[in-house]
Amino acid sequence: MKGAALLAALVAAPALAHHVELLPPLQFVPPRPGSYQLHRIMPAPDGRVLDVDGRAARLSQYLHDRITLLGFIYTTCADPDGCPLAYRVFDALKEAIAATPRLQGQVRFVTLSFDPARDTPEAMRRYAGSRVVGFGQDVRVTAAGRELSHVLKVFLIDRRGDIREIYSSNFLHPQSVLNDIETLLLEEGKSRLDRP
Repeated sequence: MKGAALLAALVAAPALAHHVELLPPLQFVPPRPGSYQLHRIMPAPDGRVLDVDGRAARLSQYLHDRITLLGFIYTTCADPDGCPLAYRVFDALKEAIAATPRLQGQVRFVTLSFDPARDTPEAMRRYAGSRVVGFGQDVRVTAAGRELSHVLKVFLIDRRGDIREIYSSNFLHPQSVLNDIETLLLEEGKSRLDRP
């Protein structure tokens, strides 16, 4: 099983390589997939959201049955360590996953806006472009409600809807996230093997 994780990481490495120069350098070497455990932090909260077509849905319907990366953005964010960083990482991950057959169909990317006044479903659809459905932030809206301040966070959620990792801008790097996804998949495989 360790060989499969290493092989998947090596197969994904070329797909990540061309995005890496666009990202801040890693200040650490990410651990090998499966060499560590991601503990359950808490169940992902649920709530009502609008999809890109303006239809009401429960957030939970996007947070089960696949490993999910969830982030919150606003389309007018100009902080290079905020929403634009998250999109670059998401794009690099999508490319790496597409190049790794074992990962295809295993991961869902969900992006929600926390600025519903400006980020209508139509605005989100334009912003997402070909991404369509799919980040996280600590958010403070000023008293006037016109300016937003945030600290980037992206949530890694397992198939059961439990948050397993929360990435800040310092740790949001495609290889780290990819290794965490692989670790969850290895855990799932081991869990299936351990069942009677």
